[in-house]
Amino acid sequence: MQKRFIAIWFPHLTTDWKIRRQPELKDVPFVFASPERGRMIVRATSAIAYAKGVYVGMVVADCRALIPSLQVFDDKPGLTIQLLNALAEWCIRYTPIAAIDPPDGLILDVTGCAHMWGSEETYLKEIVTRLKGFGYTIRAAIADTIGTAWAVCRYGQITPVISSGTQLEALLPLPPAALRLESNIVERLEKLGLYHIRSFISMPSSALRRRFGQSLLTRINQALGHEIEVIDPVRPIEPYQERLPCLEPIRTATGIEIALKKLLDMLCKRLQDQHKGLRRCLFKCFRIDGDIQKIEIGTNRPSRNTEHLFKLFENKIATLQPDLGFELFFLEAPIVENVSIEQEQLWNLAFKENDAEVAELLDRIAGKVGGQAINRYLPQESHLPERSFKLASSIDEKLETPWRILPRPIYLLPHPEPIEVMVRIPDYPPLHFRYNGTLHTVKKADGPERIINEWWYKMGLNRDYYCIEDEVGRRYWLFRLGDYNSNEPRWFIHGFFA
Repeated sequence: MQKRFIAIWFPHLTTDWKIRRQPELKDVPFVFASPERGRMIVRATSAIAYAKGVYVGMVVADCRALIPSLQVFDDKPGLTIQLLNALAEWCIRYTPIAAIDPPDGLILDVTGCAHMWGSEETYLKEIVTRLKGFGYTIRAAIADTIGTAWAVCRYGQITPVISSGTQLEALLPLPPAALRLESNIVERLEKLGLYHIRSFISMPSSALRRRFGQSLLTRINQALGHEIEVIDPVRPIEPYQERLPCLEPIRTATGIEIALKKLLDMLCKRLQDQHKGLRRCLFKCFRIDGDIQKIEIGTNRPSRNTEHLFKLFENKIATLQPDLGFELFFLEAPIVENVSIEQEQLWNLAFKENDAEVAELLDRIAGKVGGQAINRYLPQESHLPERSFKLASSIDEKLETPWRILPRPIYLLPHPEPIEVMVRIPDYPPLHFRYNGTLHTVKKADGPERIINEWWYKMGLNRDYYCIEDEVGRRYWLFRLGDYNSNEPRWFIHGFFA
């Protein structure tokens, strides 16, 4: 079977990715840049900036002379390879062999794949349309060789589908750079007036080798198919899955439990061999009528404790509806993490620690009330109360900064709420305040505690916080925003003490 390859080019890969994350940049010229010898050099340009004359390698100062409103973002090392690998894995739905072509392309070996879409034109259009739908600017071409597909993808002007055996005709009108040559060779060819491949491709090999080196001949032969070119396909991470088909349909809860235990043993043994533990696990049951029943669990820390994981599933088995019976069971761990030696010891029955027991208790509670009902918070570097903490990703996440030992309410409102107050004189606590239509008379007050925004944020008004106790003993956390010297300040309630 004749080999066929698709070359895909992303001329604005990283900037298109940025627009996907921040759609407001769609109509804004911007670049990624990094320092080099004391100057900021452009590493990637958006489509709008490129259309206005900004290109990779320019000095940012020169770019701003062309486009005063140009936005500049720090270049992210390794982002290009990361994006290409992710896109190559996505392309595996169209072909089993997909490779990255740094810095901005992909190569797909599509031999024997196009017939599933009817024709190569339809096949290529499907891939291009899907990728453009994600927001990427792309060009693509298909040919017998990688070299020809790459050349037509970047420099072709007629058709992106090159018929089998017509590589030479497709290459003739293209510039020398289409052969993936080093820049110095391209410059030498153009100095000699060889602006198109047709100008030199029929010259004797000995003359080309003597003037331009073996690399030019290699690229020509690869593009024409006279030399084999090998690609290194991406290897997606093998999912952690286990399957258990049944000789007879399973309709009882006991049968489902036996199947689940067996799958957990198989999966946990594999995780143990690779020193990993799961954070999420999905149990799918395929009925003989085609219906799929599934239940899911999550853990606070990586786990491969079969007994613990089974207990988490056990509470949900009753929700499965076997009807005529299940013929296939499927267990998958979509999220896994590395496990430390200390965690392995915690699962040893002869060695128990309180933190392991707490983690498993939280898992069981989450299985009953839902994982969203249990949160763990960690301190964060900020003076403003609403920014002084963050949501922890797991029970094992470590403190990056210590908790500040200050009087704080047990319940903090998501956002401060405005209140009406009566103050005896400026800079004094309120005499009474009205919140949600109820008037509260202040009996005791402590404060003020002044809190201001961090200097690296946009400076705002000062906050003066007071701990207030009303006539029935309820305690509140109020603050005055601003002071009486500039404008009439506003008052807010921010929390409630026990």
